[in-house]
Amino acid sequence: MKHFNSIKKNSDFQKVYRTGKSYANKLLIMYVKENGGDENRIGISVSKKVGNSVVRHHITRLIREIFRLNENMLDKGLDIVVVARPAAKESDFKLIESAYLHLCGLHNIKKESK
Repeated sequence: MKHFNSIKKNSDFQKVYRTGKSYANKLLIMYVKENGGDENRIGISVSKKVGNSVVRHHITRLIREIFRLNENMLDKGLDIVVVARPAAKESDFKLIESAYLHLCGLHNIKKESK
C-alpha cells in the first residue's frame, strides 16, 4: 500500500482554510492551497453532523481512496482539504468520486489531457 502525506495539524488545516480557495457542491467542500513542495497533501474533515463515528470513518476512507486513485491526474505541490457535507452520508463511492472530480475541475488542478 502506497503511503501519501496527509494534513494532520490543526494549524495546517487553518492555513488552508484562511488562505486557500474554496469551491463546494452538494456533497463536498474543497479548499486548495499551493504548498511549495513536490507532493500533494490531503486533509479530510467529517463533522458529527454527518453521522456517528462509523459513518464518519466510512466517508473518510472513501475520500482517501478517491484521492489515491486520482492523485496522478492532479497537479503537484497542493494542500487539499475536503470537507464532507451531511448529504454524503446517503451517497455511494461513484457519487462522491464524481463530486470530488467536479471540484478538482472547478479548481483547475487537473493536469491537461495529453
